Amino acid sequence: MSKELLNALDTLEKEKGVKKEIVIEAMEAALVSAYKRNYDQAQNVEVEFDQNKGDMHVYAVKTVVEEALDPLLEVSLKDALQKNKAYEIGDTIKFEVTPKNFGRIAAQTAKQVILQRMREAERSVIYDKYIRYEDEIVTGEVERSDSRGNIYVNIGTIEALMSKRDQIPTEEYEAHQRIKVYVYKVENVTRGPQVFVSRSHPDLLKRLFENEVPELYDGTVEIVSIAREAGDRAKIAVRSNDDNIDPVGTCVGPRGQRVQTIVNELHGENMDIVEWKEDPAEFISNALNPADVLEVRFNPENDRECTVAVPDDQLSLAIGKKGQNVRLAARLTGFKIDIKSESEMPSYEDYLAEIAAAKEAALEPIIFYPQNDATDQE
Repeated sequence: MSKELLNALDTLEKEKGVKKEIVIEAMEAALVSAYKRNYDQAQNVEVEFDQNKGDMHVYAVKTVVEEALDPLLEVSLKDALQKNKAYEIGDTIKFEVTPKNFGRIAAQTAKQVILQRMREAERSVIYDKYIRYEDEIVTGEVERSDSRGNIYVNIGTIEALMSKRDQIPTEEYEAHQRIKVYVYKVENVTRGPQVFVSRSHPDLLKRLFENEVPELYDGTVEIVSIAREAGDRAKIAVRSNDDNIDPVGTCVGPRGQRVQTIVNELHGENMDIVEWKEDPAEFISNALNPADVLEVRFNPENDRECTVAVPDDQLSLAIGKKGQNVRLAARLTGFKIDIKSESEMPSYEDYLAEIAAAKEAALEPIIFYPQNDATDQE
């Protein structure tokens, strides 16, 4: 057993990178518990591992006192001096108490500790490998699905989880299908590392554009915000850090090739690429593309709310199918947007009056009048 144990420690250190000292310390602690459990002993004990021979030794640790009242924890000064004339009250002495059959228990415990450390080392290696891919795109192979609709994607040495909400509703995933996924979280939990991936995450779109547009990768052009309804439509706000470069045209690419590559990857998801502007009114106007915006009025009571006027014949275009266009524009800009046609848009004075009336109605107290009980009236 001794030789096998020493070889196992060497292998663990060389192949898994786990230092001998760490494993030995863990083994000694585990053997103390094993000794107390198997031999029903309550004394203070230590286990020492001989790194040259691979042997385990158990020692009872006792404190030197004038007169020993608890023989499990104490030794009298008289008995201590017989062992060594240098001992004084308060010193501790180790007495070897290794049981004859302790070798079997020691071997079993050491094996368990080494296997546990190997598993931990393997988990650590996997975690260290995949934590580097967090916030990045990787290509994986669909392996299976479960009863809750989760998809498991093989991305190398681990199965990554793609939950129902991380899937694109319009996509169907088949076994052995290769897909690009976004790694948004890597956790090192008790049962081992877990990697969470997504096809619906807005940052998947960001990374896809960075892969296709060199100006995004080097920082010349920047994605400011993304609003996405995965599988259907997305809006991306971009700006340029170089006055000579058009951020929208750069992302669209010659004859739309760059954006078309991303649309193809996402199986037809529509892309609206708009220019970010420091002026909120201009940004909101751009975000409502493809509709034309005539006016943007901001609520003086709430600077994150606005009313937007559009031509009468573009009201439905500005709102979009089931409100999608204005909903995405609101998420992209961070403003609550109310759309009105040009003919419905009140004068500025009337607009302020409407706001004041709404505020007053909200502040008006509600009075409850108690109902008289019929029996009380009698």
